[in-house]
Amino acid sequence: MAIFWTALTLGFLGSFHCVGMCGPIALALPLNRESLLSKITGALLYNTGRVFMYALLGGVFGLIGQSIIIAGYQQSLSIALGIAVLIMILLPQKFANKFKFLSFTYSFIGKVKQKLKVLFKQNGYSSLFIIGALNALLPCGLVYLGIAGAIAAGSIFQGSIFMAVFGLGTVPAMLSVALISSSINIDFRKKINKVVPVFAVSMALLLILRGLNLGIPYISPEMSDTKPECTKCCSK
Repeated sequence: MAIFWTALTLGFLGSFHCVGMCGPIALALPLNRESLLSKITGALLYNTGRVFMYALLGGVFGLIGQSIIIAGYQQSLSIALGIAVLIMILLPQKFANKFKFLSFTYSFIGKVKQKLKVLFKQNGYSSLFIIGALNALLPCGLVYLGIAGAIAAGSIFQGSIFMAVFGLGTVPAMLSVALISSSINIDFRKKINKVVPVFAVSMALLLILRGLNLGIPYISPEMSDTKPECTKCCSK
């Protein structure tokens, strides 16, 4: 449960950073501004698309985590993810940028951006939903942290829930930007950005604690790195 609260908090605080990164997309949304209801509906559909894609990604990476856990490496997985998140946060930016993408992702990101350009020329609720879904696929350090949490969740369902909760945390700020057509105060955003790494480190430490098998309910429950044994004979 603690890790899901971490996801919500990370999403909420991180959303103020997202305003700077994804704010231009939210500001340029092809909303129907003829009525307040249409405008709100469009903005909600855009954010619903983002949360939907986050949940889908969470399910995919949750399945990866589940496969690793079934193989008998639950503790090792949690500790490794915690260390990876710490490295991501503490690694100097000039070095982090060198490892930002694998070469094949450039082509994929380019296709996503091209599709977004086409959708921005269209009017309609469906295009707003798809814009939100594609927006969630664009590179974002905070999303990478969410993916780490989804892998650690260890199942399709919990991975989806983790990323959905993370996405819901980003909705208030992103919805506000889309509706009021102005960015959040820069000084306030800078202050929030200083807090985000603290919660990211907290998430990393929580993952490491989970893997240490300390027997602390919800924080470091007992788990095993042994492979599950077959309790029933499949053949006589």
